[in-house]
Amino acid sequence: MIIDVHSHYWEYPKHFGDTFREQAQRARSGVEVDLTVRFQDYCDTAPHDIRTIVFGGKARLSGLWVEDDIIANYVAAHPDTLIGFLAIDPTQPNWMSELEYGHQELGLRGVKLMSMYAGFRPDAPDMDPFWEYTQKHGLPVLLHTGTTFISQAPLEYTLPRHLDPVAIRFPEQRMILAHLGHPYEGECVAVIRKHPHVYADVSALHYRPFQLYQSLMLVQEYGVWDKVLFGTDYPFTTVNDSIAGLRRLNSQVAGTPLPHLNEAKIEEMIYRDSLPLLNLG
Repeated sequence: MIIDVHSHYWEYPKHFGDTFREQAQRARSGVEVDLTVRFQDYCDTAPHDIRTIVFGGKARLSGLWVEDDIIANYVAAHPDTLIGFLAIDPTQPNWMSELEYGHQELGLRGVKLMSMYAGFRPDAPDMDPFWEYTQKHGLPVLLHTGTTFISQAPLEYTLPRHLDPVAIRFPEQRMILAHLGHPYEGECVAVIRKHPHVYADVSALHYRPFQLYQSLMLVQEYGVWDKVLFGTDYPFTTVNDSIAGLRRLNSQVAGTPLPHLNEAKIEEMIYRDSLPLLNLG
């Protein structure tokens, strides 16, 4: 079985502000990205035996807002495949109530944080009630770490190093640092190596193949293959394309003295059962 730890659900363009949609064109050379999500499209581009973590997102600063009821309904329609995460934006009022509602009433099983997109530091002291709640209830938290195309989203808030003090204060908290923190992969590897319950995913990286080769070479040299999880970032890319991209990384260095990535470790990552690691087993 394959576990995709990183996929989205929203209605496009309904859940996006005009500024977000305009700036997203930077991701595709000035062409507006169609971010429509269809469950059947996802399944058609994935192996049959798959479980998928799905979330929407809340970041008022950047113009993205998906209510958690929408995610719960989407998951309820496909319960054999989907595992739903709620989202909060702690810069907005009533976020704690939304956290409790999404968890206790809707039954969503983890949380997506968009620190950079919403404009907050995940290690700020006023975030401690959030981490206290998620650690107490065993809710894994996936955070966007790394770059973006949104001008108003501060890069400072996305740095993987800010999750180190969180993991020190809340050592049982399960976390996933999305996108291997690119282009701050070195920081990401340093953080996941030192904390037993902090992981990274490789979502949305295969279309920068040489960067991904170098990123996974860091993973290999630091000996943390076991801390890296498979994810896609659908609808930005698909399961099959992500797997194919991972499997052809070594072709870039064929015939050169550059080292090869351990292909057995890549296969282990693709087929890793991430759910027990995240309290979702």
